[in-house]
Amino acid sequence: MLSLSRRRFSAGALFEMAVFAGLCTLAMLLAVFLQLGPYGVAAMSAFVPAVQFALIMTALGVVFSLFRVGEPKSVAVVLVRTSITLAVGLPIAYTLFRYEAGGAAARAALGYASLYALAGVVSMRIAISTVLGAGFGMQRVLIVGTGAEALAVERVINQMGPRRSVVVGFYPVGPQDVQAALEVDGKAPRFPASIDLPSIVKRFKVDEVIIAVREQRGGVLPIRALLDCRIGGVPVRDLSAFYERVRGEVPIESLKASWLIYGDGFAQDATRTVVKRLFDVGLAGVLLLLALPVMLATIILIFIESGTPVFIFQERIGRGGRSFLCVKFRSMRPDAEPDGVARWASANDTRVTRVGRVIRKLRIDELPQLFNVLSGEMSLVGPRPERPSFVSGLKDQIRFYDVRHSIKPGITGWAQIRYTYGSSVEDSQRKLQYDLYYVKNHSLALDVLILVETVRVVLFGEGAL
Repeated sequence: MLSLSRRRFSAGALFEMAVFAGLCTLAMLLAVFLQLGPYGVAAMSAFVPAVQFALIMTALGVVFSLFRVGEPKSVAVVLVRTSITLAVGLPIAYTLFRYEAGGAAARAALGYASLYALAGVVSMRIAISTVLGAGFGMQRVLIVGTGAEALAVERVINQMGPRRSVVVGFYPVGPQDVQAALEVDGKAPRFPASIDLPSIVKRFKVDEVIIAVREQRGGVLPIRALLDCRIGGVPVRDLSAFYERVRGEVPIESLKASWLIYGDGFAQDATRTVVKRLFDVGLAGVLLLLALPVMLATIILIFIESGTPVFIFQERIGRGGRSFLCVKFRSMRPDAEPDGVARWASANDTRVTRVGRVIRKLRIDELPQLFNVLSGEMSLVGPRPERPSFVSGLKDQIRFYDVRHSIKPGITGWAQIRYTYGSSVEDSQRKLQYDLYYVKNHSLALDVLILVETVRVVLFGEGAL
């Protein structure tokens, strides 16, 4: 993993982005050479537009999750996402090339360049899948534990695509874990506890050891053996570190207070606060100006369909547990909560109006919260603020729920782009796992990534009710 402004990026994702950008550049130069070369146009005359073409498509590739790790991506998925990326990027590149030297040649060859880029990306994906499928270059992982947590780790590793890791086996520890081994049906072999752990690591050339045991007290773990592995240069990670690195979330079940106390991250220094505030105010002001026509049209449509009020002001919990009034466009009937009791929204909620269904799908109902950002009560990016009645119940049912209140809530967030809309305690717990990751790793780079991916969520209506 590489670190950039406290946000960890997968080296694999960065490599994919670099290869994709290179393929796009070469595709443009090849298109100019094949299509215009016979007429005396040199391919290198379009080098600058070719680089711009690559940058545009790579940025859109991030928006459409072309480089996201930790999820299966078949050739068909890559084909669809790459096609969408190129289709959206074509008019942008065509317009930009009008003002560039060599842009005329690039515009003439743009369609062919897109086809060559698509063919190159798909061919590269097939080649990578073939190589990794043969076992070349994969990280070899040993899982310490044989219970449900160990099986979940194996499942996550096997679902990552293209495969970058392979589980060489499970190593049982403690009497409870040995018994749990009888209840788990993992695909990798189980080593007997009688074999020395460092010997297994050495013999099977293990690159990483993952501790997948929830209860580690009472001498359950072979500490000396794990220390020998670590000293020998083999990383040893617990469940929290594994899921944080691979999935961008922190599992509540395996989370310990020591991880929050002694772990890195959780930066709240003055520099970060000032930078985030300047970023919020500047971008929120620009977005308000751009969204003003949409907001005016929304006001008119809401008033025509169901009258006033057009806006709703709900009490929400913000940073430090302090309450504030969050403003939104009204998307439900005026009598949605006649008894004043807060209720979760649900799929096909009958309280949602026709206009409300559209603006919720496109997230237009959230636009007035830009005023909350300007007033300092919210940020553009952060955990979504919840209503006090929900928070009081969730704090009693979910461990470490209050940690999400250590920073300002946001209009969008890491949980919003990684998980669907939550309407239950179970959903709230899963979203908290993503919120904890953001609280621990938040940075300007991560904020920009979340805002870019939010565009994809809005365009495809992901997670909306």
